[in-house]
Parts: sequence; C-alpha cells; structure tokens
Amino acid sequence: MSTRTEVHMWIAQRATAAVLAPAVIVHIVTIVYAVRGGLNAIEIIERVQGNIGWLLFYVVFVFAAAVHGALGLRTVLSESTALRGVFLDGLIVLFGVVMAALGWRAAFVLFSYGAT
Repeated sequence: MSTRTEVHMWIAQRATAAVLAPAVIVHIVTIVYAVRGGLNAIEIIERVQGNIGWLLFYVVFVFAAAVHGALGLRTVLSESTALRGVFLDGLIVLFGVVMAALGWRAAFVLFSYGAT
C-alpha cells in the first residue's frame, strides 16, 4: 500500500474519532436523560420517529463508527495475522459497508417507525 494511502487512512481514523467523541457523549447523555426521565422504549421511539435532526445525527454517527471501526480492525488484523494486501483491504471494505448498512437501516427504521 502506498504511503499516500496510509496517510489518508491515518487522517480518516483521526477525523472519525473527532466526530465520534462528541457523538458518543450526545448519545449517552440522551440515554441517561431518557432513562432518568422515566421514558420507556415506545416513548423514546415516538420522540425519534420523523425527527430529521436525529436521523441526520445517527447517519453521521454510523458512518463515522463504520469507517473508524473498519480502519481499526484493519490495523489489528494486519499486525496480528498473516492477512495482507488486496484480500485484507477487501475484507475491511466489506466489514465497513455491512456495519454502515446495518446502522443506517436501524436509523431509518426508527425514523420511519409507524409511518404508512
């Protein structure tokens, strides 16, 4: 892999970490607020459904988590296994795409829950 590609992956890892740090805080604070406020799952879903702000928040959150996790997994696998090159990169891209798709599916389901 070229040095340029390695630098781009390093920047992507740091950029996604910068997005994830405040996103995780917002996510956890929201959960604590909801639980301490006595909200149940149905009430939480009702507040989230149809709210474009929460949808956009979770779309960005999921993208950052998928990229960050995939790049981190690539580093771990390349340092601890014999996996290298195109096979490793393809495996990591597949992992990232699947994680993003699953997360986005969850976000869109919550956004549109109960819509006809």
